[in-house]
Amino acid sequence: MSLGRLWSALKGHTNKALEDAADSQAITILDQQIREAKKEIQQCGQSLHSIAAKRKLSQNKVASLQADIDKYSQSAAEHAETNRELALECAQRVGELEQLKASEQNITDSYVKNENTLKSNLATAKNNLRMLEQQVDQVKATESVQKAQVAASTHFSGGNSKVKTALDSLERIKQKQAEKDAALDAASELAELETGSDLDAKIRQAGGGANNSSEDMLAKILAGKK
Repeated sequence: MSLGRLWSALKGHTNKALEDAADSQAITILDQQIREAKKEIQQCGQSLHSIAAKRKLSQNKVASLQADIDKYSQSAAEHAETNRELALECAQRVGELEQLKASEQNITDSYVKNENTLKSNLATAKNNLRMLEQQVDQVKATESVQKAQVAASTHFSGGNSKVKTALDSLERIKQKQAEKDAALDAASELAELETGSDLDAKIRQAGGGANNSSEDMLAKILAGKK
């Protein structure tokens, strides 16, 4: 093998080892990232509540300023003919309130914009987190099933030393039982030969022997009496 090919092979093996090591830590890292993301989402939710509260206060202030503007505008109109000096003071106050209202409205608009942006970002973050959790759960479930399959294959395959020993012992027990059955059958046959029962059985099977009929036995007994 050339040095180039050797280096490529070693490099590939190293990369594979690094990838395997990284993959083995991937679930742990993802779980940590999910926990951190949940904390960030919780903090964003708290910030959203704070912004919404400030936006509400600002809107109330704008409404209060508008109410004052309406009040002084009405007073200016009512006294325009009867008390012009008072009418001018009211008009001046309306101008001041209009400026305050415009400034506060800008603040309100800023709160509304920030609130809407944060709501959108928060919804996106929650959706992404939910999908990530689903994928991690799926990977965990698949890994758990695969580990169970590997464990079952390892424990019940012939390659497992304990299982192989048990299977070998079982085969030996079966062989010994078969040999014992054969020995018992042979002993039974030998006993029949020694007692003559085997021969008697053969005679009975052939239809011969002294017990052909009761009449033959009676005739033999009577003949012996003579």
